Amino acid sequence: MPVPAPSLSAADPSTAPASAVVPAPRRSAEVARTAGLPRIDDPREMAPSDARELSKVFFRRLRELSEGTPEYQYVRNTLIEMNASLVQYAVRRFRNRGDGGDLEDIVQVGTIGLIKAIDRFDPSRENEFSTLAMPYITGEIKRHFRDTTWAVRVPRRLQELRIDIAKAKEALTTELDRSPTVADLAEHLGLSEEEVIEGLFAANGHTSGSLDAPQGVQAEYGGQSEGHTLADVMGEEEPAMELVEDIQTLAPLLEQLTERERQMLRMRFGQELTQAQIGAELGISQMQVSRLLTRLLGHLRASMLQDGPAAAAGATAAVRA
Repeated sequence: MPVPAPSLSAADPSTAPASAVVPAPRRSAEVARTAGLPRIDDPREMAPSDARELSKVFFRRLRELSEGTPEYQYVRNTLIEMNASLVQYAVRRFRNRGDGGDLEDIVQVGTIGLIKAIDRFDPSRENEFSTLAMPYITGEIKRHFRDTTWAVRVPRRLQELRIDIAKAKEALTTELDRSPTVADLAEHLGLSEEEVIEGLFAANGHTSGSLDAPQGVQAEYGGQSEGHTLADVMGEEEPAMELVEDIQTLAPLLEQLTERERQMLRMRFGQELTQAQIGAELGISQMQVSRLLTRLLGHLRASMLQDGPAAAAGATAAVRA
């Protein structure tokens, strides 16, 4: 008993994920007869010339059927299967790129373009289907690479600008017999120099390097030393720098305090006296020392975070309130 032709998801290919474009259970022979078309056991195994001629018949019938009916789905799915070789042909151009994921994913993306072309093809214009299908298929594949192969996500505008700049560089290098300058690129593309520079910076986000990749540090007697990575030669954050910054921020705040307040801080943090000892020295109770130190340190901390003369004056007034 012959096996009926497979079918694909009836979902809108422009919104369905690539993984949804997979063969569904095969239609019965009765559906083919109802559609008034021959039943094709294995559309993918047809010769290209036979598929091209038979596709014309199926396209004419597709336009006569109501969308959503079993007959419509049979005809549409058979067209997809018969023309799947167009996707395989288009994928060959991208086979060796190696930066767009699994080859099966690229085929699925190309199949989405094929489905879009089938849904938009008008057989009454008597054009070859492949003329319309190939731009749709390659367009979907290029969009896939454009959207999934950037190491750093950048706006779509800059992604497209990178491509324009690359083409302009190639054309101007041949024309000028030298590498084009930013001004040359800006004039050629009709953009400002700032926009070209922005595009050149964005191009750096297309690829990234590993911190563990060997950097080839020059050895003393020639050659490249081994075992050195970018992570080995990168500078590290210096903890003492934060302390220096804190001191520089704190100094003008201390100048806003009274001599008695600065004395209290010196005794507590310079001489490391206890609160009871500070109270005895200043003639106040330990409870008063604790309360004053808490308020003073709290407002100094808040002033350092705000970092400004006005904040220092406000903090000092709050301490004395």
